[in-house]
Amino acid sequence: MDSGTTQRRTGLVRRVVDALAQSKADQHAEALRSSARTIGATSIAQSQHGQVVTLTGDLGSVTLRPREGVPAVEAELFDGTGRITVVWLGRRRIGGIEPGRRIVVTGRIAGRNERPTLFNPFYELRAPGGGQ
Repeated sequence: MDSGTTQRRTGLVRRVVDALAQSKADQHAEALRSSARTIGATSIAQSQHGQVVTLTGDLGSVTLRPREGVPAVEAELFDGTGRITVVWLGRRRIGGIEPGRRIVVTGRIAGRNERPTLFNPFYELRAPGGGQ
């Protein structure tokens, strides 16, 4: 087998793997959007600054990030349409708030440097993997 054939096969394998990975991401995003529709949640993409919303999705990164000397748990929520930062001030840790966890949050959208954020929202943990 010459190097041109090897490169073509490697390129084909890479494209197939990328397509499978993309379709997994697309399937996950659609499952999140469907879950949001089921409970009547607003999508992050349609949310606006100052609006009180109920959002649902999966938590990405969860970190302890002090804000102005106050401890704060900060998490990224993804709902299949966008991402929003969720912050609980005055907390160093919250049981169940961990990457990959499905959650429903309700609060008013604020913007810090134009990044949508929910501060101290009411929240409901869902079963891991998105079950009700």
